[in-house]
Amino acid sequence: MAYCVNCGVELEPSLTECPLCNTPVINPKELYQTKKTSPYPKAKGQVDVVKRKDLAILTSTVLIATSLSCLLLNLFVFPNSLWSLFIIGACLVLFVLVFPAVIYTKLPIYISLLFDGVAVGFYLYMITFNTASNKWFIRLALPIVALVTILVEIFTLLLRSFPVFFLTTALYFFAEIAFLCVGIELLIAHYLDAPLKLVWSAIVLTVCGVIEVVLLTILSRSRLRDAMRRRLHF
Repeated sequence: MAYCVNCGVELEPSLTECPLCNTPVINPKELYQTKKTSPYPKAKGQVDVVKRKDLAILTSTVLIATSLSCLLLNLFVFPNSLWSLFIIGACLVLFVLVFPAVIYTKLPIYISLLFDGVAVGFYLYMITFNTASNKWFIRLALPIVALVTILVEIFTLLLRSFPVFFLTTALYFFAEIAFLCVGIELLIAHYLDAPLKLVWSAIVLTVCGVIEVVLLTILSRSRLRDAMRRRLHF
């Protein structure tokens, strides 16, 4: 037997409202049978992805506008020195760095790295217009840029030609660090017309040599290699 929730009068099963106070009669079972609707839409919205072409246009416009505005300021407002070449060169380097990632993604990575080295070298060459001599560029800066570019190309070639693991990557990295430090010290000595001998780079070479021996030992022993992978989680 059902009763009104408001006045407590006894109700017949067929009634839909209380005959005394007109309170609607709700069957508790109907509450579970009705479907609960969510206030949120079922379809998920998605933000439109920025097209690569639009991003390339925006990036190029920003870099070109920055270069031109600095050049005009340099020519008509602050003509004492060619300071705008620093900004123009930096924009050029940024454009070369962004080019393979935004504008032309099919460019081979080796060509991209070569363009990066050329852009950095050209930027350093633009700095020579604000210096008394370009001797530092020809005998020091340009050879260092060439050395770094070659080492990066070799490092990329090794990573793409052989299986990539943490230990092998560390092996290539420390070997190139040793070559880079030795090359920089010899180039500095050549620029200063000093004797070609190793001083500070010998310390780096020794440390890297020890690390290389340890890594080669681990890589040559499967038990050590597996133990290192388990403990370092790589």
